[in-house]
Formats: sequence, C-alpha cells, structure tokens
Amino acid sequence: MPQNNAADTFFHVLTADTAAAQELPRSTPDRSHILALLRLGDFARDAFLATDPQGGVTYLNRAAERLFGYRRGSAIGLPASDLLPDIQTFLDRLDDPGEASSIAWRSTGLRLGRVPFSLAGAVTSMLGPTGRSFLFLMRERNPEVSDDERQARLASLVYRATSEGMLVLDPKGFILDVNPAFVRLRGQHESEVIGRHVRCLNSSCHDRDFYRNMWRSVLDTGRWQGEHWGQRKNGELYPEWLSINTSYTEDGEVYRRVMIFSNIAEIKRAEAIIWKQANFDRLTDLPNRQMFHDRLEQSIKKSKRTNTRTCLLFLDLDRFKEINDTLGHAVGDELLKEAARRLNGCVRQSDTVARLGGDEFTVLIDDIHETRDVERVTHKILRRLSEPFHLGMETVFISTSIGITFYPDDATEADVLLNNADQAMYAAKAEGRNRSCYFTASMQEQAQTRMRLVNDLHVALDQKQFFLAYQPIVELSTGRIAKAEALLRWNHPVRGLIPPAEFIPLAEETGMIRGIGDWVFCEATRQARNWRRDYASGLQLSVNISPVQFRHEGIDLGFWLGHLDTLGLDGTGVTIEITEGILLDSAVRIDQQIAAFHEAGIQISLDDFGTGYSSLSYLGKFSIDSLKIDQSFVSNLRPQGPDLALCEAIILLAHKLGLKVVAEGIETRAQYELLAAAGCDFGQGFLFSKPLLARHFEALLSAGRDMRPTAAGRPN
Repeated sequence: MPQNNAADTFFHVLTADTAAAQELPRSTPDRSHILALLRLGDFARDAFLATDPQGGVTYLNRAAERLFGYRRGSAIGLPASDLLPDIQTFLDRLDDPGEASSIAWRSTGLRLGRVPFSLAGAVTSMLGPTGRSFLFLMRERNPEVSDDERQARLASLVYRATSEGMLVLDPKGFILDVNPAFVRLRGQHESEVIGRHVRCLNSSCHDRDFYRNMWRSVLDTGRWQGEHWGQRKNGELYPEWLSINTSYTEDGEVYRRVMIFSNIAEIKRAEAIIWKQANFDRLTDLPNRQMFHDRLEQSIKKSKRTNTRTCLLFLDLDRFKEINDTLGHAVGDELLKEAARRLNGCVRQSDTVARLGGDEFTVLIDDIHETRDVERVTHKILRRLSEPFHLGMETVFISTSIGITFYPDDATEADVLLNNADQAMYAAKAEGRNRSCYFTASMQEQAQTRMRLVNDLHVALDQKQFFLAYQPIVELSTGRIAKAEALLRWNHPVRGLIPPAEFIPLAEETGMIRGIGDWVFCEATRQARNWRRDYASGLQLSVNISPVQFRHEGIDLGFWLGHLDTLGLDGTGVTIEITEGILLDSAVRIDQQIAAFHEAGIQISLDDFGTGYSSLSYLGKFSIDSLKIDQSFVSNLRPQGPDLALCEAIILLAHKLGLKVVAEGIETRAQYELLAAAGCDFGQGFLFSKPLLARHFEALLSAGRDMRPTAAGRPN
C-alpha cells in the first residue's frame, strides 16, 4: 500500500472520535496537521503501530519497520497479533472500567520470520463510530538487564539530571557523593565537600539547637524536612526546602542518608508579594484594613499583658471628595500618598498608620502613659495635614477630623474601639472639622439613638408619619405671595416632631430619601394644583431635591412628569431647589437631568447660594433660573456692612445673568428694607410667616393680604 494511503487510513482512525472530524475535507488544517505528525513519526526513534477496530495494522513508522522487519506496504492489513502475539491481553485491560484509556506494557514481539524479541511501551485507545482503534508506542528491551539494574540505572539518571541538589551521607554523617545540581546550587565543587562531615554545610542563620533538634528527629524517625537557610560558598544566604531520608540494610542498620535541597527563593518572593497585596494598601503602602485589625488585636493583647493603655485615632480627610471630583482621581491619589507620608512622620516607628479605604486612616499608638502624649501627636497631625499639598501643577489645601478612643478606658473589644473612634471622628466633623474629639459614653447613646431612628424611618412613609409644611415666598416689591417652599416634617409616634436636620441625613445615607423624595414631589404638586386652581394661578411650589436623588440611577423623571400629567398641572407650577454640591457630582449627568427639567417647564433654583464650593463657575454652565441667598448673609445685614455688600453683589450678578433672587431668613423690617432697596426679587422668612400646615397656608392665600411689613395691618 502506498504511504499516502496508509497515512489516509490512519488519519481516519485518529479523527474517528467525532462526526465533525470524519467530515473534514482533505484540505482542512486538522488533516494536514495529522499527516504532518505522521511524517514526523518517521523520524522518531520509537516504533509506532496503529490498528483499526478489527485489529488490522493501519500504520507503521520507519522505526517499526526496522523493529519488526516488515516493509510498510506488506504489513498494512495484517492482523496485529502477527506482530504482537499478546495483544489481546492488553486490549482486555483497556476494556476494564478501572483502567485508564492509556496503559504501559511489556511483552514479546515477532519479527518477520516469527523471531521473538522483548518489547516495552504503551498503548492508547481511540473510540470511533465503528469501534475502538489502538495506537502502540514501543521500544526493544534488553532481556539480559535485570529490573533491579534497570531501576538502579534510572535512579542514577534521576540523581544526575534532577534540578534539586542532592548528597549522600554515610551512617556517621560524612559526605560520600553530591550531584551536579548541588554543585550549582551551593557553588562548591565536589572535591570541597566529599569526605567532609555534613556539619560543614551548616548555615550561620541557624543556631546549634536548630541542628541538634533536626538530627535528633533523623535519628529517631529516619527523616526530617523543613525550611532551611542555605549558604553558598561566597556567603550568600538563600531559602531552601531541606529533606533528609534514611536507607536501611536488611538488618535494619543505617545504610545511607540522602539530603535533598530545593531552592525556594522564587516561591518565597511570590509568597511575599501575595502577603503584601493581602495586607497592605497598594496606593500608599500602608497596612490595609485586614492588617490593621490584626495589629489592633495584638496591641490589645499586649496592653492586657503589660497593664498599659492603647490609643486608636480614626482620621477622615475633610472635603477630600470635592478635590477628587474637581481635580481628578490622579490628583486625589497623589494627595492620599502624600497624606500617608506625612502621617508616618508624625508618629513613632513602633506605632501603626493604616489606610482603611477612601480617605479614612487610622493610627494605633501603644504604651500610652499620659493623655497629653496623644494630644501632642494629634496636634502635630492636624498641623501637618493643614499645610499646602503641592501636587504637580496644583496646590491643594485640606484638613482632617480625628476621633480618639482608648483601651481599656472606652472598650476592650477591637470592633467596639474602632466604632468608638469612628463616632468621635464624626463628632469632630460636626464641631467644624480640622480638629480632634475624644470618644464619650454619650456618643454611644447617640449612635444607638441613630440606629433606632433609622429603623423607624423604614416604616414612617408607609405609616403616613410624614407631612408637608409650606412657607410663603413673597414678592418684595408688591407684598403678594408668589411662591411657597414645601418643607418635609416627620411626626414620630413616640418622639413627636423630629427636626429635618436630624432625620434627612439618615434618609440620605440609607437611600430611603429616594422614596421619600418621590412622595414629597407628588404631595406638593397635588397641593399646587389645587391652590393654583382656587386662589393663585401663577403660584409656584418649591420642592427640595437631595444630592442623593441625583446620584446613581438619578430621579425617575418619567414618573414625575407622568404624575404632573395625571394632575393636569403645568411644569411651570413647580420649582426644583438644589444645592451647589449637586453641581459637583458628575457634571455631565447632572446637566442632562437639569436640561430635562427645563424641557418640561420646571424651573431650577440654587439653594444656600454662597456657602458652597466654586459656585460662580457653575452659574453660566448650568441652566439655573433663580438663586436663594443663604440666611447666614441675611441675618447680619446692616447698612454699610460687609454682608449687605455681598448681598448687593449677588443680586447684581444674578440680574446680569437673567436670574431671579430669593433672600432666605428675613426676620426684621430692617432686613426687608435693605434687601428691597438692593433690588432683591423675593423674600422668605419669619417676618412674613413661619412654615404652615396646608389648611393654614390656604387661609393665608384666600385672604390675599399684602405681606410687606409697611403695609396696613402688618406689624412694624
């Protein structure tokens, strides 16, 4: 049979395991690759023989031709048993469910002329649609070589070729032989160690007790293994895994001891990298949250053992988010790295500075004797972090708020200590930032009260505990009520009225503000529809929007507009009040939402103007309709005063940009007159009215009263 036909036959055997392979065209890469492999088989030293499912020979390579004495063409089609008389024994083993699909074997082959000879090799089966085919790999064995001698040769080959250093000792510990890998590993020639006692390999990193215990284990059990510091001829140390095993005579006496040296430097380096990644912050190289908790637990144990105090500082960088959002995350990352460096410079080397995540850091100070020692550290931290940060082309100023707690004064558990320090840090922020605050028991009570309040918030909306109050916004030139602000109130079933400043931040933190905000919008617009229909067709109701409502998935504007459509209320009857902080968050997305409000006819008012960050730069960028001057400017108004100058400047700027101005917190006639003279459009405050329930506000509307203090019937 020609060679190509034999190859084609074997090709079909190899590809018979799938229907797709059987249908491969003759020019497919798979077929070409297999034919190429068959041609390479002609250059192999080992013999290859393949059979079809009926046991007929389908392929021999040149080594097999030489081994059996057959020409390929004359062997193709012969029963494989003519060449391998014990073939059925091995095929039966392959049929055993407990066997693998490939097995090693030894047998007798028959050369041309029925001349027997010894063989060793392996056989593998291939399942096809017409049955199982087999591929044999084989080599002639020398029957004169015993199995013991063959194993000894193999062992010698392994001993010489392995990459692990090996040496052989006599029963007294003298070195009889070393392999080439040992010479390469230790840098010592055979002649420098053979004949010497094994103690010449001892490392300077281990003391006498280490080696005494190691050899005691070898004498008692015959073996030992563990990590060991190897030492090269030039004195260089490296980590290795050392194994010692003992070979015994038939009488049970020690015959030889074999030591195996494996260089584990790369493994150690990899372990060190993994350990660092798991325990240290990648940005700042400070211990991370996991490492910090471990250090805190160790400090608590040490303090308990030595009867000393441990101090925990919890730090949060003030207004870091504003810098991150305005200057970019790259600048923010550089700021965090520089802050970490400064923190490390403020404490002792024995103290721990860690980054928990974001802009939160902790400092762990052991062996505290006097509280003033901690005060010195906190003052140093506050001073260093308030110094300017020069970050590339930018110069940035920040501060930090620090919470302080002590073990065992405030708590004895790590988690409780961390929670205490966190609470104290928030107290420092509430007191004005850029300061430190010690944990007190009252903070724990406040935290528990806060938790109960959050739980109550979850049911407040469903149980109809919320209601709206409405505060008039008066046109200063005419005294008429032109607008009103809808203000959310919570009537708690136990505590009564809870101030908005107490529960709204909790609603924002928990995300409940979204559902509450939707309710406020629906309730306020329903009321606006009724009042515009019955009393003042041009009345606008202002609804406050939390920054949280804009973030993440944003406001469901489709739902809001659908609600307006259901009410039959035009968008001009609603004003959305936002704070400057909203404009800092993802400006493109915020701009899109503001534009969508405008398209629906809903106006946008910028609340608390002048108290935020970089407000002027956003007036021209965003579609704002009006500004609300914060009451902090209004409360101190006096002729020729700086606050009046600021208010006049804001009013002038707003009018130049085509914006209306509302002044908040008007409480006196003098404030009203100064603002009216400055050209302010609208005013809001207790001078006109406090926030009213809907029925009381409705009565005010129906009276149609002039709300100016100079008008008849109004208090002077």
